[in-house]
Amino acid sequence: MDRIAPKTEADIAGFVREAADTGAAFEIVSHGTKRSYGRPVEANFICDVSALSGIVKYEPEELVLTALAATPMAEIEVALALRHQMLGFSPPDWGPLFGAQAGGATLAGTLAANACGARRVKAGAARDHVIGCRFVNGQGEAIKAGGPVIKNVTGFDVPKLMCGAFGTLGVLTELTLRVTPAPARVAALALRANAKEGFSMLRQALGLPLDPTGLSYIPDVFPSPQGTLDQSPIVISGGAALIRVEGSARPLDDKLQWLRAHFPSAEAIVLDDDATRNLFRDIDTGGLLQGSDSAIWRLCVPPSEAFAALEAANPDHWYADWAGGLLWLGLPATASIDARLRAITGRLGGHATLVRASPEARETLAVFEPEAPAHAQLTRSVKEAFDRQGVFNPGRMYKDL
Repeated sequence: MDRIAPKTEADIAGFVREAADTGAAFEIVSHGTKRSYGRPVEANFICDVSALSGIVKYEPEELVLTALAATPMAEIEVALALRHQMLGFSPPDWGPLFGAQAGGATLAGTLAANACGARRVKAGAARDHVIGCRFVNGQGEAIKAGGPVIKNVTGFDVPKLMCGAFGTLGVLTELTLRVTPAPARVAALALRANAKEGFSMLRQALGLPLDPTGLSYIPDVFPSPQGTLDQSPIVISGGAALIRVEGSARPLDDKLQWLRAHFPSAEAIVLDDDATRNLFRDIDTGGLLQGSDSAIWRLCVPPSEAFAALEAANPDHWYADWAGGLLWLGLPATASIDARLRAITGRLGGHATLVRASPEARETLAVFEPEAPAHAQLTRSVKEAFDRQGVFNPGRMYKDL
C-alpha cells in the first residue's frame, strides 16, 4: 500500500485536497498500534501522520495540555507526572492486544477510539476530557474547534464528536485536554465473591460517598500480595470484586476501613499502591485476556443487567469493569456469537464491539453495534458534512461508509 508522510498540518491539507479531487481514499495512521481495531480500511493509500508529535503547550496551573496528534501517550504521561498530574480517564495502551509493542499508543489514536480505563466510573470517557482540537476536513480545510474555555456556545461539540469516530471524519492534528491532579496514594479492597454477588457489591460501592475510581470483577484465582491493612497476607481463591479508592494516607485508610465495615461478611484483602496500579493497568488494557488465543469482544450493558448478560453470553474467558457495565469476553468471532451478543444488547440495552479478531472476521461481521435506521441516517449525514468525498478511513466502522 502506498504511503505518504506529511510533516505539517499544511502538508496534510494539501494531500487531502488532492485526494478529494481524485477520489483517492486513504487510511490514517501514526504508530499503528490499533490498526487491527475496527473493520479493515478499504483504501489504497496510507497517510502517516507520525511526524506531528510533541507537546505544544502545558499549563499545569490551569490543568490544560495541548499536544500534536501523534504525540506518544507515554511522553504526555511523563510530563504530567513531573507535576503530579495525570489524564483523568486512565488512557489504556491497547497495542499489545494486537501484537504491537507497549508504549506505542498516541494521543489522537487513543481519542479516536475513545479509549478509557476503569476510572470512567468517576471521570467519564476520554471524550469528556477533550476541550479543543485542530483537524483537516474532507475539503482539505484546517479547522480549529473548541479550546481552553469554560463553555462552548456553538451548540455542536466537534472535539467530542471526533472521539470514537476512528478517523472517519477528519485528520486530527492537535488536541487540547483537561488534566487532573494525581492522587497521593491508591489502594483497592478485594472482596471474595461469585459473579452475581460481586456485581451486586460493585453496584453498592458505586452508590457510596467514597468516590471509587475503579469497580471491577475478576473471576479467577486471586493471590494476596503483602501489605494488607492488618499485615496478615490472605489468599482469596475464586472471584473477587475490586473497589479502588484514592487519596492522601489518612483519608484513604478511612475509606478502606469504611468499605470493610460495609461488607462485613465478605473475605477481604487490601491491595497496596503498587499491586493496585499493576492490576488495574491490566484491567484497563485488556491484559487479563491478552494471552488468550480467542477473539475478544467488549459488551457494554446497564450494570444492573451485567450478570444476566454474562450468563447469556457464556464466554470462555472474561472479566468485568465499570461496576459490571463493561464485560471483556473471550469468545470466537463467528456469526452465531455475533447474533448471540446482538440479541443480548437488543434485549438488555447497550452495545457489543468485536475488539480483536482476524481480518476476515472483522470484514464479514459487524465490528460495532449495528445502528437503527434513523441513527444510521444521522451517521451518514455527519459523515457527508465532514467528508463529502469519503476519503477518510472508508469502511473502518461500517461497510460502505
